[in-house]
Amino acid sequence: MNMPFYVAPEQVMKDRADYAQKGIARGRSLVAIEFGEGVVLCAENPSRNLRKVSEIYDRIAFAGVGKYNEYDQLRIAGIRHADLKGYTYSRDDVDSQALANQYAQMLGQIFTHEMKPLEVEILVAAVGHNPEGDRLFHLRYDGSVTDEDGYAALGGEAEAIRERLAEADTSDLDLGSAVRLAVSALSGPDRSIDASELEIGVLDRLSEGRCFRRLENGDISSLLNS
Repeated sequence: MNMPFYVAPEQVMKDRADYAQKGIARGRSLVAIEFGEGVVLCAENPSRNLRKVSEIYDRIAFAGVGKYNEYDQLRIAGIRHADLKGYTYSRDDVDSQALANQYAQMLGQIFTHEMKPLEVEILVAAVGHNPEGDRLFHLRYDGSVTDEDGYAALGGEAEAIRERLAEADTSDLDLGSAVRLAVSALSGPDRSIDASELEIGVLDRLSEGRCFRRLENGDISSLLNS
């Protein structure tokens, strides 16, 4: 009888992490930036049908990078969770932090117990009635959660994007300047990104009820050229 090979648990976790990171690095990055009137979510995405940025609930948005079918399953699960809680209790009881905790449990469970981890990073963004109420929860493939302040970057080039944003002045931003900063951080100094290759969603705190709206190519071009 052949004895199975022993692999240390630390090595198993490292191999899973490496696998997930390589899958995420193959995709295009995205960035979220808080500004005076809400939160802008900007992704490099040439597809008009496969969305990286979506609405979850009235004041909550979702963004994902990595393997599309995997983060889209998480998006759908988040919508169902929010709808059920809002229906059972009140729409005001749907909370971005509770949703982020739910996602963290799902990702951590899969990373620890399944053979293959999810090759995704996701962002749960919420807009408050004032800037102090804005929230950006960055969740990684292993279930770890980071409460980001001011901006967040996801994807293979996230570290370089964070460095560009850290050097920029993020105070007193309006929508146009926030979009231009997000696109500049995504593209870097050596290339440019056309409006047709961008997907941008906005959580507008001044809106009543549903605060999420998606910018069309014409709107993006106008903001970039203003």
